[in-house]
Amino acid sequence: MKVLTVVGARPNFVKVAPLVKQMEKMGIDFDLVHTGQHYDRELSKDFFDQLEIPDPNIYLGVGSGTHGVQTGKTMMKMEEVLMADSYDIVLVVGDVNSTLAASIAAVKLQIPVGHIEAGYRSFDMQMPEEVNRVLVDRVSQLLFAPTENSVLNLLNEGIDKERTFLVGNIMVETLLKNIHRMERPEVLDDIGDYMVLTLHRAENTDDRNRLLSILKGAGNSDVPVIFPVHPRTKEKLRSHGINGELEKNKNIIYTKPLTYLEFQYLLAHSKCALTDSGGVQEEAMVHKVPCLTLRKNTERMITMQYGANKLVGTDTCLISTEIGRILRGEYKAWPIPPFWDKRVSKRILSCIVDHQELLFVPTSDLITQ
Repeated sequence: MKVLTVVGARPNFVKVAPLVKQMEKMGIDFDLVHTGQHYDRELSKDFFDQLEIPDPNIYLGVGSGTHGVQTGKTMMKMEEVLMADSYDIVLVVGDVNSTLAASIAAVKLQIPVGHIEAGYRSFDMQMPEEVNRVLVDRVSQLLFAPTENSVLNLLNEGIDKERTFLVGNIMVETLLKNIHRMERPEVLDDIGDYMVLTLHRAENTDDRNRLLSILKGAGNSDVPVIFPVHPRTKEKLRSHGINGELEKNKNIIYTKPLTYLEFQYLLAHSKCALTDSGGVQEEAMVHKVPCLTLRKNTERMITMQYGANKLVGTDTCLISTEIGRILRGEYKAWPIPPFWDKRVSKRILSCIVDHQELLFVPTSDLITQ
């Protein structure tokens, strides 16, 4: 058996780390493709080094661009990769453009697709990531779900039950296996209690008023806010002309993007996480840190169901109010969901090895007389 695993963006790197190590342990032949969707060092190379991911066999160098450009370029280059070798299955993770592009390129060449993190739904088709999730699940042959709710979403959409597997959250496996290696970032020197803020989604960063509203809500807190600034967000702060105005608020401490191990330390020791990232919602849940999600919906519904997360949107007053509740200790503790452990990658690969009869692209051809 030969497997092709595809990564393209920071969330993919975190999720694929235990998978490649487990493939090596099980003696599974695999190639690793890096599409280059995230290509600066902070969002790419550092993650490979810290998580001990082997260098990709193939680097596509797609780079930035609109959703259509990024997806189209990746599809073209993935097709060349897939036609140059023989693969039994293509494994994709998450919901980024690289995931969608690789899935479509593979299935059009009759190569089975396995989707890790299948079944997440925000039910908001205005989100590009939601479009990616739905389409990837529709063309995949093996669907690896992180939660029971994700399984139900897939079954409700008509996905065959025999192709759907509840395996747990592979990103949590990475976190648990590296939690003892977390590194205290320098930004915490001389800082006591604090909160963490992350922002990167276009609906928040492209709109000047929404961005200002979020930052004002966070800045009203009684403790400092550590804000590792995503490169895209940094550019938007500059282009919106609000850097000077925000510098007046000494409560928000801006810092460069952190490495994986630094960010996990920052998050684990914070009083609260404010984010528009799906991954950070789940990481905060595992660290037992209350989370406020700066969106109107979330595909990580389990974080809300367990009481670890609350949607606050971009309203300044609501953000400030909920921060106050958290700092007063009004959020109760929560358990960790089933199968969020250190054996997720083993479950995934065992499913592939044990169910090779499912490694085909189905057809419903009818022969009539």
